[in-house]
Amino acid sequence: MNIIVNGNSKVFKEGMTLLEVLKELDLVDKVMAAALNMEIVKQENWDKQFLKENDRLELLDFVGGG
Repeated sequence: MNIIVNGNSKVFKEGMTLLEVLKELDLVDKVMAAALNMEIVKQENWDKQFLKENDRLELLDFVGGG
């Protein structure tokens, strides 16, 4: 299935959860927030949130600065 991740098209196998996608991208420990089709998905639900064809996924991490 095709998923848009932070504006880039990526292909994943059908029926993957958000957590599985993050693992495949090696981003589990780097992502602090995820939005699926403009809706925030709480971290405790990442393993229950299934993705589908043409979903738009935005992955965010927070960087301190000053």
